[in-house]
Amino acid sequence: MKTKTNDLTLLAILTALTIVLGMFVTLPTPTGVTTLLDVGIFFTAFYLGGKEGAIVGGFSAFLFDLLAGYPQWMFISLLAHGGQGYLAGFSGKKRALGLVGATVFMVAIYFLASTVMSGLGAALAEVMTNTVQNIVGMIGGYLLYMGLKRLKA
Repeated sequence: MKTKTNDLTLLAILTALTIVLGMFVTLPTPTGVTTLLDVGIFFTAFYLGGKEGAIVGGFSAFLFDLLAGYPQWMFISLLAHGGQGYLAGFSGKKRALGLVGATVFMVAIYFLASTVMSGLGAALAEVMTNTVQNIVGMIGGYLLYMGLKRLKA
């Protein structure tokens, strides 16, 4: 029997594991860092849905930025990755649209924030790395999801 405590505990564990994924690989970029954080966000969205993807995405990115020394990005990451997790959780015929929307949303939020904080040149440089980060996150999250689904079968 599922309870709210079980749900909250699962989301906390997934958030912590997503932060660990983010800390595992960090590649510096002109305005921040590229990580594997998106793998955990996409996995959660695939496995549990958009609401849970938004919670894990927003909180894990917020806490990652705090712990990794990027406090100027905390609230931007909360919005960017929260929206990313929500959109990635679309299912059925809307899944492809949700995945594209998740990528566009996250990249656009960071582009706007980078433009204000670091200028247009740095923001343009981030577009490719953020897009690649999303694609790697989708693939990694999907592989984890399919692996877990196969184990449960």
